[in-house]
Amino acid sequence: MTSVVLRNPIKYVQAAPWLWCWLLAALVAIFQHGPMPMYSTRTLSVAWEMWIRDSFLVPYLNGIPYSDKPPLLLWLIHLGWAVGGVGDVWPRLLEVALGAVQLLLVHHLARRLFPERPALAHAAPWMLAAFSFAFLFGLQVMYEVLLADGVLLAFLCLVPTSKRQSPRLTWFALAVGLGLLSKGPVMFLHVVPPLLLGPWWNEWARANKTRWYLGGMGALVAGSSILLAWVLLATSSGGEAYSQKLVVHQTAGRVVDAFAHAQPFWWYLPLVPVLLLPFALWPRMWLSMVTLRRPWDMGVRFLAAWIVPAFIGFSIVSGKQPYYLLPELGGLALLVTYGLDRAANRFDSPWLGPWPVALASAAVGVTLIALGPLVRSGYVTDHTYTMLVPYSVAFGMLFVLLAIPLARSRRGQVQGIAVVGLIALVAAHGMFSLTLWPAYDFTPVAKMIAKAESAGEPIANLESNDGQYTFLGRLQKPVTQLHGMDEVKRWADTHPNGLIITYPRRLSDSDREDAVYIQPFRGIWLAILPVRAFENAQAKQ
Repeated sequence: MTSVVLRNPIKYVQAAPWLWCWLLAALVAIFQHGPMPMYSTRTLSVAWEMWIRDSFLVPYLNGIPYSDKPPLLLWLIHLGWAVGGVGDVWPRLLEVALGAVQLLLVHHLARRLFPERPALAHAAPWMLAAFSFAFLFGLQVMYEVLLADGVLLAFLCLVPTSKRQSPRLTWFALAVGLGLLSKGPVMFLHVVPPLLLGPWWNEWARANKTRWYLGGMGALVAGSSILLAWVLLATSSGGEAYSQKLVVHQTAGRVVDAFAHAQPFWWYLPLVPVLLLPFALWPRMWLSMVTLRRPWDMGVRFLAAWIVPAFIGFSIVSGKQPYYLLPELGGLALLVTYGLDRAANRFDSPWLGPWPVALASAAVGVTLIALGPLVRSGYVTDHTYTMLVPYSVAFGMLFVLLAIPLARSRRGQVQGIAVVGLIALVAAHGMFSLTLWPAYDFTPVAKMIAKAESAGEPIANLESNDGQYTFLGRLQKPVTQLHGMDEVKRWADTHPNGLIITYPRRLSDSDREDAVYIQPFRGIWLAILPVRAFENAQAKQ
């Protein structure tokens, strides 16, 4: 297969339908609407501020050095901008390319971990491609897919091949360095446990413990030096305050204090079935996993050494987000497809087929078809649902039709569920784009802010500002950031004709009358008001 990859890419694509199927779905979905706030817009704004400042080493957000993420993804965005000009097309194509690389790496990791089970090398990429959360989050211009590529590449360097049992430590060091430049020291939480547990899953490591550990630790140090080189250059350029934030805040601060997204220890556990959708609705998948018994071969031991410590580690750290586990989804796809393959000749009951997936799709379809009559009769009044009505019948019929092939399948196959899942994801994303996207689109307000900036009109933002306007408006200066009414009053005294951007939960009648711009956003409102009108409204409350 390797020779086919190198010598004839066309034959390889033909042999990997999961690749072109995922590429088609991702390319259709990612261009259905603009960059999503706050995810994609923040990353693009950081890249934009670096670009206009000619700051290659130090990222910026809202005019302040940005210490949250290293710059590898931003450098890749700049590379495309240098060739084709600034825009959001290249960053999206880049994310699709990184997602395709992730599937390819999982394919090759499956071939190395389970050479006696060639079906896994095709089933695992199908499953990973159709994981609902991974697909939708992979449409965002963010750092996790690039990190996942670094993690998988590092593991490919540790896992033995048919021609070489010892690890490729030079390449491992490079992969670790790329992962560190992607998202910082969190890379260690993903890759260090399989290295420490090497003698448990790797025969060569068991026979050569000293060489394994000394070589592995040396590779980690070498990989860390790549990040350290950037840190030294960036801190010398960014100043003492940036140095303090970058070195302390993003290492000890993020792990020990977990200053954001704090959640209880068990928070990830009920999230696992959500991450495995739509396959989490397949009874045969769960039965094949709970009946998985020893002896465990090298591949299963490696996956356990990877997934279990990472899951425990992220559970211990109080700061949690679903996408923190994105690099582990490739491992979960490998483990699940291994269980299905091992139980291939068992569990023939039709009750273990994908009928719950079909039922869920049909239920969504019937609900969408019935939505129009429910709205017209007054049973459904929520504005979010009423916005779906113009397209609900067409999309409802599609979801009903998607349920038919799964309902007729006795056992179900990963590929069939994945194809249906991808079509459903693209359809759901398209329906969101046609109906709800205007409430998320910050392009109009960003253009308004850009016009005010060009005219020299003062404008400030109250509380949250994650760069949601900066790239979309191609702003040259940061929007003034205000926290609390005391700062608002001081700013209003010096800018009596200024405008202020707010995010109220509700809009009063006076807000609607005074606002120069309003739009719904994620269950709240975005409103731009003259600062004096905003002060008066606050005084009346």
